Amino acid sequence: MDLEAKKKVLRSFTYGLYVLTARDGEEYAAGTVNWVTQASFQPPLIALGVKRDSRLHALIGRTGRLALMTLAADQKAIAQDFFKPTVQEGGALNGHPFVPSPTFGLPLLTELPYWLEAEVRHLYEGGDHSLVVAEVVEAGVRHEARPLVMGDTGWFYGG
Repeated sequence: MDLEAKKKVLRSFTYGLYVLTARDGEEYAAGTVNWVTQASFQPPLIALGVKRDSRLHALIGRTGRLALMTLAADQKAIAQDFFKPTVQEGGALNGHPFVPSPTFGLPLLTELPYWLEAEVRHLYEGGDHSLVVAEVVEAGVRHEARPLVMGDTGWFYGG
């Protein structure tokens, strides 16, 4: 296989940017993710890639629950804040305020425009990321916004 061609092809896929959160008791995890898609209308399923060696993966695996929030086009700095380990202080994760989600009590960042809660239906441990298929059980809109997409950031995560 031409490895350079493979990298270019995989990087040509379009991706949004999201903050994924999980919680187990007093243990919190949050991270910026981009391999996300809707996978079914009925039931409403999403599919996402979660790094296997991450605390997010561990918490999602233990609890079977996750929250996913869409970053707005002007929130690149917030995305960067979740490239590092999660620090929970008071009502903030990595310095960003959150409230508990209505169904599972997962952290929802109040600055982000769109959010959902989901329950894991399948977790496929493949390579360095697992494929998580989860059913959306609740969703909300704080305000309308154009989503942040990978192509607008100059970043690459793929290939």
